Amino acid sequence: MKRTPFLAIVLLAFAFSAYAQDATKKDAAVKPADPESKVVLDSWNEIGRKLTAMAEDFPEDKYDFKPTPAQRSFAEQLLHAAGSCYFFTNSVMGKKPPTEDPKRDQYKSKADIVAFVKKAFADGAAAIQSKGEKGLMTEVVYYPQQKARVLDIAYGIIEHSGEHYGQLVVYYRLVGLVPPESRPQK
Repeated sequence: MKRTPFLAIVLLAFAFSAYAQDATKKDAAVKPADPESKVVLDSWNEIGRKLTAMAEDFPEDKYDFKPTPAQRSFAEQLLHAAGSCYFFTNSVMGKKPPTEDPKRDQYKSKADIVAFVKKAFADGAAAIQSKGEKGLMTEVVYYPQQKARVLDIAYGIIEHSGEHYGQLVVYYRLVGLVPPESRPQK
């Protein structure tokens, strides 16, 4: 019978400790939302990182692989996704957007394509940073001759790049490889 009071004290102490921890968590200040410029920049950099990882990882001898003759090759998919960044970057920086995808014959090696993918996303990130928080809400002339907010164009290109990332995942699987993001993390 002497154990009952001791056990009750231990259980009460444990319960109080858990209650105190919950109360501390509730009293902690809620972190404010990140500024929109940070959120869009983080998203831009994340899809750029994923596409760059694929560009660096995929075997160069498979860069011209196409699932069907009518589809783009792996290299052409990367060039298209990275090239689309300039619809954003050029519009935001007051330049004329590109009129077509970069051509595969201009980027002959894997190293050339990797460098282009890195540069395209870095240029876009620099454009986002140059606009700052208020600049994201400004309108610019966008393709095809319409106005759009800088923020909306950025998110459109992020989504577009994500769609091509998904297509490239399928290319990996069709040649019997596992995409970098699907591999076990070390």
